[in-house]
Amino acid sequence: MKFVVQRVQNAQVNVENKVVGKINKGFMVLIGITHTDTKEIADYLIKKLINLRVFEDENQKLNLSIKDVQGELLLVSQFTLYADCSNGNRPSFTNAAKPYLANELYEYIIDECKKQIEKVETGIFGADMKVSLLNDGPVTIILEK
Repeated sequence: MKFVVQRVQNAQVNVENKVVGKINKGFMVLIGITHTDTKEIADYLIKKLINLRVFEDENQKLNLSIKDVQGELLLVSQFTLYADCSNGNRPSFTNAAKPYLANELYEYIIDECKKQIEKVETGIFGADMKVSLLNDGPVTIILEK
C-alpha cells in the first residue's frame, strides 16, 4: 500500500465538471493498493498519516500533526501508483489490486480516517477524476508498507 501525502492549502476533485470532494488546509492523499494489502497494513499507514508531523508550530518547525491543526483530508484512490515501467514505455498495472479488493480497502481507509478527522472528503473510485491542489511548502511525503 502506498500513500502519497501532499500538504495543501486547498484541494478538490471534479468528476464530469462537478466538485465531488473539496478541502482547505490539510492533506490530499493519493492511495495505491496492491494484491497483498490488508486492513492491518491500512491501519498502520492511517496511524502514520494521522500522526505525521509536517505542519509548522509557533517556531516554524514541522512539529504538528493534521489533528493538531484541525486539518482536513482529501482521499483519492489511484491505481497508477503501482505502475511498472521496467519493460518498455507502456506501464503495466498488474501490481495494482483488482478493483473489488482495492475499493473495499479504500472504503475501509475512508471510514477509519473519519473516526479521527472531522472533515474527510473523497474522489470517486474508478472515475475519471480531475484533481487540483495548492501544495503548501511544497511538502510531499510517501508512506508505504
